[in-house]
Amino acid sequence: MTPNWLGPQIAQLRAAFAAGRLPHALLIHEEPGSGGEWLAGWAARLVLCSSPAEAPCGRCGPCRRAAQGQHPDLIFVRPLEASTQIRIEQVRELGAELALTAHQGGYKVGILSPADSMNRFAANALLKTLEEPPRGTLLILVASQPSRLPPTILSRCQRVRVRAPERADAVAWLEATRGPGDWGRVLAVLGTTPMAAVEADPAAVVEVAAEVRRGLEEAAAGEGDPVATAERWARSELPLRLTCVENWLTERIRARMGGGALFTEVRAGAHSRGQAESLDLRQLFGFLDTVRELKASFDAPINRGLALESLLRSLSPHPASVRA
Repeated sequence: MTPNWLGPQIAQLRAAFAAGRLPHALLIHEEPGSGGEWLAGWAARLVLCSSPAEAPCGRCGPCRRAAQGQHPDLIFVRPLEASTQIRIEQVRELGAELALTAHQGGYKVGILSPADSMNRFAANALLKTLEEPPRGTLLILVASQPSRLPPTILSRCQRVRVRAPERADAVAWLEATRGPGDWGRVLAVLGTTPMAAVEADPAAVVEVAAEVRRGLEEAAAGEGDPVATAERWARSELPLRLTCVENWLTERIRARMGGGALFTEVRAGAHSRGQAESLDLRQLFGFLDTVRELKASFDAPINRGLALESLLRSLSPHPASVRA
């Protein structure tokens, strides 16, 4: 089902294609999980469809093969398994493939997602293709942080902005796509990112979020078993659990700052603590940094269970030393 919040972007691309003004390179700047890659796939079907007057028709062979990721003239470039980067070898292979004649005599399309995961060598290699694009080529870069791309690449792409949908629109799309579920609570955990939520089991997300909250509340009260909790979290659904921890910490930071109001008074010491709180703002922000570092280190050889145990012990009003 077409996400209704992408209507303006779809109309923009359709009009450009119909007028023969579709650029050879698009940069889809998306809020994470808001449908940038979906829009890239739609644009690929638009130019590959065998019925230009109603493209993408969704019925012809090219549309169906492109939707399944099996079209010979459609190349996806993503970080390889166990990697967080798009590498130079992948971009060189893309350039070589785009230089070949299209199997069906029309467009050849390359989609890089997330394009902002290219290392600098890959970005330099892509620049050569952008500077001298083969005829009938469409390159689509999907990025949530385009500032990480070199200015030389940004200047050669036409940007399409995709913002996060309203919560009601996201819930409606998830219900239409996946069926009934507690999608509102799922989005409260994952953020307004329907494309990230569409593959989730709503009941499982809600259950994990409740379990993580209980574990954090116990740790903050000096209760529970931080060793067992950390080991359990490290073994199952760790990315989701870290998101839940991040949400819990963010809630407390906002509450400590008066529901979103910023402190304007400069203080030499820590900000005052709530009656039932044992952590000051500096500690909370430090824990938040730790969680975000863990989320960004899934390809690093670190002991995540030990890192989680250290975090849980530090939340306690009387933290004990971490086991050796």
